[in-house]
Amino acid sequence: EPRVSVVIPNYNGIEFNRTCLMAMRRQTRPADKIIVVDNGSTDGSLEEIREQFPEVELICFPENTGFTGAVNAGIKASEGFDFVILLNNDTEADIHLVEELLRAIQVNKNIFSCQAKMLKMDDPWKMDDAGDYYCSFGWAFARGKGKSAELYTKPKALFSCCAGASIYRLSVMEEIGMFDENHFAYLEDTDIGWRARIRGYRNIF
Repeated sequence: EPRVSVVIPNYNGIEFNRTCLMAMRRQTRPADKIIVVDNGSTDGSLEEIREQFPEVELICFPENTGFTGAVNAGIKASEGFDFVILLNNDTEADIHLVEELLRAIQVNKNIFSCQAKMLKMDDPWKMDDAGDYYCSFGWAFARGKGKSAELYTKPKALFSCCAGASIYRLSVMEEIGMFDENHFAYLEDTDIGWRARIRGYRNIF
């Protein structure tokens, strides 16, 4: 049975964390470990997690290390695991998220990452992100943003997965490295997906 952790970065996310973590409790296939990495929050969110979600492992930084610093700390804390799911704290995951991402990434050992379908929280009939692309002009952009969710129902090869709700194969990260902390926040997921592609791995929606 593969082992999978869920890593959730937090920076003053008290208004989001409860919804996110309650969704993790409802999973049909629970994660083997849930790690919240805190980037120096001052809003009481840490105290709330300690009190209401004792099953969560907390990693606390005194200052904001950015998305990349936080997720890399969570990935290091997942040593010995097969996979890691990175999840934004302003999400509410479907109950099958962990189960389905695990199923998808195990289809082929050549798959580095798989992304979940991300819907807009305030308008769930519309897409937020169906994968990330990078074009010849040097622009990265989210596939499907603002379009009808009905248009995005089939698996598809991607340039890279959005790290807001994706699973990654840790054995490949040992080969290509973790997230580049020069990308404090944004484009770090495009960069790591690109590095995986250069080595012949695939990223899937």
